[in-house]
Amino acid sequence: MSALAVEAGQGWDDVVRLWHEMDWPEGCKVEIIEGIITVAPSPANQHNSIAEEIQRRLYRVIPDDLGVYQTQAVAIPARAGMYIPDLLVAPKGALREFDGHSIPAAEAELVVEITSQSNANHDRIAKAAGYATAGVPLYLLVDRWAPGGPTVTLYGQPTGEVYRVLSAAPFGEEIHLPAPFGLTLDTAEFPSA
Repeated sequence: MSALAVEAGQGWDDVVRLWHEMDWPEGCKVEIIEGIITVAPSPANQHNSIAEEIQRRLYRVIPDDLGVYQTQAVAIPARAGMYIPDLLVAPKGALREFDGHSIPAAEAELVVEITSQSNANHDRIAKAAGYATAGVPLYLLVDRWAPGGPTVTLYGQPTGEVYRVLSAAPFGEEIHLPAPFGLTLDTAEFPSA
């Protein structure tokens, strides 16, 4: 993963314009994390396999007015962030309502991040604080690289920059997503590394 530091004094709009207008490498994930533009290679096969399993399960339970998106950027100006979650559940109408390449993160019902070895701390720390700041009600962190072994943690009840841990499980156990999803994920189906 590489990062592009933005000159001091550049405002949020300038950073977003640079993020949007630059010619980034095809297939890379380009995000703004704490005001710094980061470029990461496309995810590993195991990462994509987990995303596909979760997405398939979500489509079975969500109402027709919600969509599941893999490449949709969400803006969190208060944290100088433009994140592209691995999965985003948001109202379909939000993508029609907002012009450009992002929607406000506050529109999300659920975000899912699946850690990669090179940027796991972004998902664990900076993005968790950003999603909480935006008031995203549920944040599912699939941490393949957790120090104690692969785990899945569901965060909710955001207050300021902090989430409450609603549940956590090592790979191999089930984790339940509450309403509006009412979904139990069997993490035994997830490849660990």
